[in-house]
Amino acid sequence: MGFRISPTTPAGKWLGFVTAVWVQAISGNNYTFSNYSDALKSLMALTQLQLNNLSVAKDVGKAFGLLAGLASDHLPVPVILLIGSIEGFVGYGVQWLVVSRRIQPLPYWAMCIFLCMGGNSTTWMNTAILVTCIRNFRKNRGPVSGILKGYVGLSTAIFTDLCSALFSDDPAKFLIMLAIIPFVICLAAIIFLREIPPSSTSAEENEETRYFGVINVIAVIIAIYLLAFDVSGTHGRLFSQVFAVILLILLASPLSIPIFLAIKNFIRSNSEPKTLDIERVVIEPLLVQENVAEVEKVTVEVKAEATVVKRKRPVIGEEHTIVEALLTVDFWILFVSFLCGVGTCLAVMNNMKQIGLALGYTDVSVFVSLTSISGFFGRILSGCVSEYFIKRAGIPRPVWNAASQVLMAVGYILTAMAMPGSLYIGSIVVGICYGVRLAVKVPTASELFGLKYYGLIYNILNLNHPLGSFLFSGLLAGFLYDAQATRTAGGGNTCIGAHCYRIVFVVMAIACIIGFGLDILLAIRTKRIYRKIYASKKSKKTSSASGSQ
Repeated sequence: MGFRISPTTPAGKWLGFVTAVWVQAISGNNYTFSNYSDALKSLMALTQLQLNNLSVAKDVGKAFGLLAGLASDHLPVPVILLIGSIEGFVGYGVQWLVVSRRIQPLPYWAMCIFLCMGGNSTTWMNTAILVTCIRNFRKNRGPVSGILKGYVGLSTAIFTDLCSALFSDDPAKFLIMLAIIPFVICLAAIIFLREIPPSSTSAEENEETRYFGVINVIAVIIAIYLLAFDVSGTHGRLFSQVFAVILLILLASPLSIPIFLAIKNFIRSNSEPKTLDIERVVIEPLLVQENVAEVEKVTVEVKAEATVVKRKRPVIGEEHTIVEALLTVDFWILFVSFLCGVGTCLAVMNNMKQIGLALGYTDVSVFVSLTSISGFFGRILSGCVSEYFIKRAGIPRPVWNAASQVLMAVGYILTAMAMPGSLYIGSIVVGICYGVRLAVKVPTASELFGLKYYGLIYNILNLNHPLGSFLFSGLLAGFLYDAQATRTAGGGNTCIGAHCYRIVFVVMAIACIIGFGLDILLAIRTKRIYRKIYASKKSKKTSSASGSQ
């Protein structure tokens, strides 16, 4: 028997998940705009409002994620990943040509299109990854969401620190990384990631939980490693190169899980008596026939029941069509509360370069990395913690969104006051809270509206990315900054001082308070479904324990 990994084996399933983790680790390129925005601003002689509208164009790319959501129900995963990788290669590739001065700056409208393409590329990647993995590991939705979204949060720091270590923060080389690396990683996911049946027993579910724990530990080590590099000051060339090599080894280390499973399966297969092969030939087909007959019987019964009852409007927790989901109050509460939280975070991330300069910092890369790394901890912890408290007490996931809104409001007020070190605190708070909202949204949407049309529902909810970016970054932050700024000789404008963004932060704090109220309302409205999930998990655990005695 040869040593090979099939996508349908446990090793193949986890190899697919590892490639999904890699895709997420490079798909946060949408959050790295501040690393090269200043180069675009000076090269194209833009005002801050014009620059912010370029960032909005980038985020508007997410609005076209509806196409990825629709495609997820009709196209195979490899095709969706290929579309995203090619689109990102073109979008960021053209930006690299401009910033590296290999071509003359394109017209403003053309640059908007290519930034939009770069932003849209991640919607194809994220849709393929999240929909497939949530379906493959549906009994562990919280940890899956936390890990995948956590690596998205780390991706900004990964790109930023690799560029800093290898290319001395050169914006042109940073953009070529954004163009090439995601394209190559997606090719690996195209080969190995497939949708396969989820775990069917408690033993398989517990095994999944253990392996997720291993990947969580690796992710935390990577985050701490990146943070240590960021806070340790300037580094020599040799030190930076060693840092980059170790980082790549850490990113590859989750491969140990599918390799372990493949070796384990190989040893077990070669040590089994050959009579077992005869049993498989004779007995397994009979079992399959019995299972198929049983499934067909259940299917006929379900269809007959559906014919009699017709189609009632589903309640929260059941499978919804797109129209049915959009007609619920809960969908729009989730949408608007997410708009308040995510929109304000995007305003900070898109304007981090100008916020730092206004407060007297010449290098803001540390704030970009702090936001990314703290975002990772927000994502990975909220996924695991929200899952834990559902299993232990049936606490609704929206409770954690509400907590993040309060923390954000406090962070924005502190930053508005421009106290010493407040931007460090604000960067960490924004990262954590943004991570919480992204990680909690993924399983919440699947639990409230089902998995059948999850790809499209997820991307409709993601429309609050471009909308929030437009409202809080493009309009609020851009307009108020320009109102405070002075015109410079190059055609742009600059504002120095705490007053540049003070009103922006106060308005965003108010938006977070509104979002807090909406999240509490959603938690109250969804108590029933989370109590039902809690009861189901408790019942399954009890029956599993009694069966093992």
